[in-house]
Amino acid sequence: MERSPIRALRLALATARRLSTASSLVPAPDKAHVAVKDSRPLYRRLSALGGAKEGSVARALNKWVREGKTVTSPELIKYVKDLRKYRQYHNAIEVVDWMVNTKGMNLSITNHAIYLDLVSKVKGIESAELYFSSLPVAFKKQQTYGALLNCYCNEKMAEKVIPLYETMKKLDLVSNNLVQNNMMAFYMKLGQPEKVQKQFKEMKSENIAPDNFSYCVLMNSYASQGDIDSVDEVVQEMEEASDITLTWSAYSTLAGIYNAAGLFEKAEAALKKLEQLIDSRDREPFHFLISLYASTGNLAEVNRVWKSLKTTFPKLTNMSYLIMLQALTKLDDLDSIERCFKEWESVHVAYDVRLMNLMIGAYLKKDMVKEAESLQAEASK
Repeated sequence: MERSPIRALRLALATARRLSTASSLVPAPDKAHVAVKDSRPLYRRLSALGGAKEGSVARALNKWVREGKTVTSPELIKYVKDLRKYRQYHNAIEVVDWMVNTKGMNLSITNHAIYLDLVSKVKGIESAELYFSSLPVAFKKQQTYGALLNCYCNEKMAEKVIPLYETMKKLDLVSNNLVQNNMMAFYMKLGQPEKVQKQFKEMKSENIAPDNFSYCVLMNSYASQGDIDSVDEVVQEMEEASDITLTWSAYSTLAGIYNAAGLFEKAEAALKKLEQLIDSRDREPFHFLISLYASTGNLAEVNRVWKSLKTTFPKLTNMSYLIMLQALTKLDDLDSIERCFKEWESVHVAYDVRLMNLMIGAYLKKDMVKEAESLQAEASK
């Protein structure tokens, strides 16, 4: 039977997780409104708002203008895309609203497609449908139809996806790989890998060039059927294709498939190819390498990639430390977990309860109750 101190501590840990989740939902103060003098670039001001209350974005933009500074439509759309990338959907939609309602800027067809996607995420599918219906005919093109299709696909609304796709086919609006990729991903979400493969064949028969994402979904469709031979054939086709620029994500997908199948040597071979495609400005491939090497059980490679990440990015983020701690936890290397955690404690700028939870979990796994209690008490100060 598990000892009562462990049960009590695990209860405390669960409570800490709930509290950390709740605290992330508390609106951040409107820093752009409070600050009298702000030297930060505009995007830094906007992204710092986080979950601030409605109207904070407009106030930040108005303050920027009152300071005598200008901002163009292309700049604002770039900020919108970046905010969307980091899931700040409410702030992104407020930027577009300010562009149109306050500054009278016009939106291109592509910008309408972006806004439609944001409306779906912030206000729901019905609002997105109403927005699409309100667009003039001249703006109902491949981009906006495709955005609505993507909304339906994300919600797995088969009763709307299929009719809309057929309408788009009649209007000759399915001739790019983005639409095809949406359909392939949609069928994969529904657990229908055979339809993914059929869609891919249709795509090629229409001379629509697949991209990395197309091949990744196709590989996953065969993997879900346990057909590794077909996965290998897809890889060969992908590598021999002259009209595609391979990215590291294709090989991270492949390595994940091989790991799941227990083919660790093939997984490591795929990871070596992944490393050759890394952009030194991007942390994400390093994170995937660390996680995937951990799945192969290769501690030496995990440590090597970690060292390479630290050389490339001298200032590591909380996410990098989190990924490394998760990998070391998977490898059950307590000494390395402790060293990594202590290093993070000495350099972190912002506290992240997830890292503490991982360290406590590692102690509890070894029945090191006193160490876990001590860390919990220290974190509660």
